[in-house]
Amino acid sequence: MSAATGAPHDGATAGWPGVLHVGLCLLRLPPDIFWQLSPREFMGMAGAYRPHPPGLDRAGLAALMAAFPDLPLSSD
Repeated sequence: MSAATGAPHDGATAGWPGVLHVGLCLLRLPPDIFWQLSPREFMGMAGAYRPHPPGLDRAGLAALMAAFPDLPLSSD
């Protein structure tokens, strides 16, 4: 309950300004609808449950490093 104590936001969850911005500005929800949403419904509407592409694996990184090697620093 850090919100009630005024403790600083730790970044683990979205702060209220961000939640309000997404709900009221980006999604353009009417305030009454916004306040009736459950957290799960809001997260679904905000895109939290969309599939994410897989990350870069070791072979992909090696291919990028081979294609784009670091340039040597000039000694000028």
